Amino acid sequence: MADHKYIAKPDHGADPAVLAYLVTAAAVLLLMMSFGLVMRLEQARLIDIGAMAFYELMTLHGAGMVGIAGIAGAAIMWHFLRQYVDLSKAIFLANLVLFVAGVAMILASVLLGNFHGAWTFLYPLPSKAMGMWSPAAAALFMGGLLVIGIGFLLLHLDVARAVIARYGNFSRALGWPQLFGVDDGNAPPPTVVAATMVTIVNVTALVVGATILVMMLVELYVPAFAIDPLLAKGMIYFFGHVFINATIYMAVIAVYEILPRYTQRPWKANKVFLASWTASTLMVLFIFPHHLLMDFAYPTWMLVMGHVIGYLNTFPILVVTGYGALMIVYRSGIRWDMASRLLFVSLFGWAAGAMPAFIDGTITVNYVMHNTLWVPGHFHTYLLLGMVAMVFGFMYYLGKPNQKADDDFLDRATFWAFTGGSLGFVLSFLYSGKESVARRYAAHLPQWVPYDRIGSLFAAVVFTASLVFVVRFLSRLRLAGRDYPRASLAHGTAM
Repeated sequence: MADHKYIAKPDHGADPAVLAYLVTAAAVLLLMMSFGLVMRLEQARLIDIGAMAFYELMTLHGAGMVGIAGIAGAAIMWHFLRQYVDLSKAIFLANLVLFVAGVAMILASVLLGNFHGAWTFLYPLPSKAMGMWSPAAAALFMGGLLVIGIGFLLLHLDVARAVIARYGNFSRALGWPQLFGVDDGNAPPPTVVAATMVTIVNVTALVVGATILVMMLVELYVPAFAIDPLLAKGMIYFFGHVFINATIYMAVIAVYEILPRYTQRPWKANKVFLASWTASTLMVLFIFPHHLLMDFAYPTWMLVMGHVIGYLNTFPILVVTGYGALMIVYRSGIRWDMASRLLFVSLFGWAAGAMPAFIDGTITVNYVMHNTLWVPGHFHTYLLLGMVAMVFGFMYYLGKPNQKADDDFLDRATFWAFTGGSLGFVLSFLYSGKESVARRYAAHLPQWVPYDRIGSLFAAVVFTASLVFVVRFLSRLRLAGRDYPRASLAHGTAM
């Protein structure tokens, strides 16, 4: 690990726009968590909301969680990236406004229009409702997704503009001169590399997602406008898979920026780091077919590609980031607090969540496991224990009144409740999947109900801990703008 000097800069806390993002994300997160808890209670036969309400909540829960993951990740990326490039605050705020508008449209489509076609809105389901919802409700749902997507597209285009203005082109922002030439120590910082990667993949995904949404909106009112169902499914899964992966690639910037401040050790964008992000830039665009392994109609080469890249994509960023975090923390004398604990646990959650995905990405296993609760188990692991933990860590970092402030008993107890509850929650999913419990079903067989009740208990613990985290953050918002010194790293930071 190279020993680079720090450039001391004061951290003036979060911009009010970043706080607005986080407050919005926290509110939607708690709402979506409550929907998830209600669904588990329904499957556990502890309440009775009925199948219709279950599938409505499932639709809202999926769309809402993907949306708040994007908003929270964008807040983290923008907060740190603005230290290196000149970003537009107006566009940042426009994205939030469009997000809130899109969420309102989606809530109305489901709660008022009874749309419950799942967040994946797979063609031709929205237009073939069999009387369960109206074309207007389907249009409102897909229109809401389109509005949210436009906001994120504007945000990423602004990031692209700012990065190119500062570094000249994407190849330099990804550190290719240092990766393929001589590492002169002037590679872009990890934050810029990560933001560039996210911008490249998300602009691509958002354009594809917007295209299929517009096509389906046209077909909704002009049935003669035929769409190939296989093409539609591929476009939807490409968009969805890239976007949800990009949320954690944005959120991990908090790890790259905050842990070095705690340990006083830089995180350098060296050749290994740069190679891993370049590799993942390509692989994340081609990995989505591993969700389509049961679709025999897809060309064999696409399924094989999804299988192989699904294996390979597990390693580059995750291994480099995990190893880098261990090296930064090892014998650093780090002062552990809520922010550093949550960020460190998030890396475990990210890594642990990748393992069930790795297993499910094996074709012979996929045929048996993919339509079971094993799949929600894997993505709840890396989103809940990974991405959401990063967001909570970032919130605690912003709300800390000063560097030496101690956490109180409630904070520490809530940390262990969140960590233990999340582990129990995802393990209940994974074990249920191992026992062949079907996913996306409101009613479960009697032999599956005990697993659902265990999962419901842990879900309640996670929701309670998350509520405490959010309340603590909101209560400390007035402290978030205080000026207290935090070490800020030099341009080329170490791994």
